[in-house]
Amino acid sequence: MRPARAARFAALSIGLSAALALTGCGMSLPFMSSKPAVPCPSAVILRPLANTAIFGPTATERRPDNVAFYGLLSEVDAKCDYVGDTVRETLDVIVIGERGPAARTDSADFTYFLAVVGPGQAVLSKKNFSVHIAIPPGQKRSGVTDHIQEAIPLAGHAGADLNLRLGFQQTPEVVDFYKHFRGR
Repeated sequence: MRPARAARFAALSIGLSAALALTGCGMSLPFMSSKPAVPCPSAVILRPLANTAIFGPTATERRPDNVAFYGLLSEVDAKCDYVGDTVRETLDVIVIGERGPAARTDSADFTYFLAVVGPGQAVLSKKNFSVHIAIPPGQKRSGVTDHIQEAIPLAGHAGADLNLRLGFQQTPEVVDFYKHFRGR
């Protein structure tokens, strides 16, 4: 080994040995976390409930040409903090509105839900959220990022045992529409 390389190797070895010795004494270094990261509940959009339709006010039949607006839950970004026996979730949900053939206005209101699901797929809580999407004249679609914060009691569960599920709150007419007209 060259002398300069050997000196760098020795200095690195001494530094690493000192760092390991200090952590054994209860001290920690910035790059060595004293607490393991606690995983957040996963947040997913339920694909069968990621799309919805709003029909024109005079539409009697539920067909694609009678749709005023389509809605799409595009994506969700979730972050969390643990405070005692509660996990505080911060979610950014992207909701897209698209003008349909029966649209007579430039905006639509959509309702989606956030369900907290525990072990065994048990729904522990469910809450609805409404968003208003304005679509400028001349454009076919527009979107919003809905920023929500929720405090979720752990009630004895580990955060990793919980899941957050999002989807549009569907009416029976919309469910029937998508059974007959998949993919619009």
